[in-house]
Amino acid sequence: MSLVKEYVITEISAASDGSPFILITLKDPSDVRGPEIKMNNPSMVTFSSINDMMKNFGNVFSKQMMSSFATIVKITLDEYEKSEFKVGDRISIKIDKTIGIS
Repeated sequence: MSLVKEYVITEISAASDGSPFILITLKDPSDVRGPEIKMNNPSMVTFSSINDMMKNFGNVFSKQMMSSFATIVKITLDEYEKSEFKVGDRISIKIDKTIGIS
């Protein structure tokens, strides 16, 4: 059994620990709405009372989740150079189930 899933590359970055790996961020094509804007300073929400906070917490939380989730793939520097991936490329990933030996 196998599964083929299509993604759009939204970010390519070096591993933060200094290792020779590249991190490729993938999103579902339906979640990509155009050029992404990174927010360095996330917006702050203030509440006037505990009741106000509890009443509006769901709205605040759902707004934070609107940007959707991403899949991050870690590849070697050599694999990255051979692949010639760039931001905006549409790729597909095939996942196969293998039989493991216990």
